[in-house]
Amino acid sequence: MPEESILVLSTFPDADSARRAAETLVEERLAACVSILPQIESIYRWKGAIEKSSEVLALIKTNSWKYQPLEARIRQLHPYEVPEIISLRIDSGSVDYLRWIDESVL
Repeated sequence: MPEESILVLSTFPDADSARRAAETLVEERLAACVSILPQIESIYRWKGAIEKSSEVLALIKTNSWKYQPLEARIRQLHPYEVPEIISLRIDSGSVDYLRWIDESVL
């Protein structure tokens, strides 16, 4: 059975910064795959004001045992002062795909 797979979400200000981070994470085997979704709009509170930003969303597939080094690396690569880094456990999925995630981050 594959290890516990997780999906990590992180927003970036633009596709170029998300792409650079994604390539590094995959190259360093911290992520099996990063899918980048363009053109999302985020509305949030920051330093007492309501802000609106166009962003891109990175969907990062990895394993729970890679989370801590992955989070640390995202913080190093990310242009935001407080980057969004949220981990969701993948409860079920294609066994072949989950096994591929395991093999890709070894």
